[in-house]
Amino acid sequence: MTTEKSDMAPEFRQLLSATPRGARLARYLAGAQLAAWGVPPGCGLAEDVELVVGELAANAVLHGRVPGRDFEVRLGFDGLRVRVEVSDARGDAAPPEVLPETDPCWAEDGRGLALVQAVSREWGVRPRGTGAPGKTVWARL
Repeated sequence: MTTEKSDMAPEFRQLLSATPRGARLARYLAGAQLAAWGVPPGCGLAEDVELVVGELAANAVLHGRVPGRDFEVRLGFDGLRVRVEVSDARGDAAPPEVLPETDPCWAEDGRGLALVQAVSREWGVRPRGTGAPGKTVWARL
């Protein structure tokens, strides 16, 4: 995991309620936006982006939720790579620097960031910026 500032000009940006329904909608909207950019549904890139958005959105809802605050999803696409950013209102609840080893047969949770790490070229976390409280977890695919 690395820390960096965002260099992505926002091409797709959506605020969503910090609820399970909002997390599901984030994944659906990511797939729809990729299709609008010409990335076919069901291809490896589309599936990986939807997985990453789903995992990061679920984490924003489970670990980054502040009552009354939304989370934000941003996507950028340069024709080859996709950048995913999910921002929430809890800057004090950062993901771990090193992902814990878990036995996938027995662990009930804790595998989401391992999946993000597995399908992303790189990922990281940074302060949300622009004076907004919280953090942004990003990934490049």
